[in-house]
Amino acid sequence: MRLFIAFEVPPEVHEILLSAQNDIQTADAKLKPAKSFHLTLKFLGEVEEKAVPELKQRLEKVRFEPFKARAEGIGVFPSEDYIRVVWAGLQPEKRIISLQSMIDRSLEGMFPKEKNFKPHLTLARVRYVDDKEKFVQKIRSTGIMSPEFTVKSFSLIKSTLTKQGPVYEKIQSYPR
Repeated sequence: MRLFIAFEVPPEVHEILLSAQNDIQTADAKLKPAKSFHLTLKFLGEVEEKAVPELKQRLEKVRFEPFKARAEGIGVFPSEDYIRVVWAGLQPEKRIISLQSMIDRSLEGMFPKEKNFKPHLTLARVRYVDDKEKFVQKIRSTGIMSPEFTVKSFSLIKSTLTKQGPVYEKIQSYPR
């Protein structure tokens, strides 16, 4: 089964992200907007069912203090010269990176560590851009600043790929 670890954003932040998706829509680029918003703390990929009990047990041991976060700013991956993803940033980066590192350490030996983790919420995947300069200007002029929300849990999530897009199923939450 295809698994990842993430935390979700509340409905009021979801609405702000939907508005930003609408703002970046343009005839200058072919976009595939995200349908749901979550911060992937660790993508695990295909995991054998027999490994899931140990995975759950290890995640149970992750302890963190709840913290305030907010969506802020907009950017692209991998670069403005070659745009594949448009994203909203998440703050405070240090607290989120700290949580991600705790998860990484808890899964040491089962999964490789993340490299270059950047807290973000995917707004859209970019299929192609006709006028890159115009599209980059559109992105730069789109502002995102959500209200704060409290991150007090993360979840182990199963992702099933379908023709209509991924279907997510929460396997277990880890509240703190």
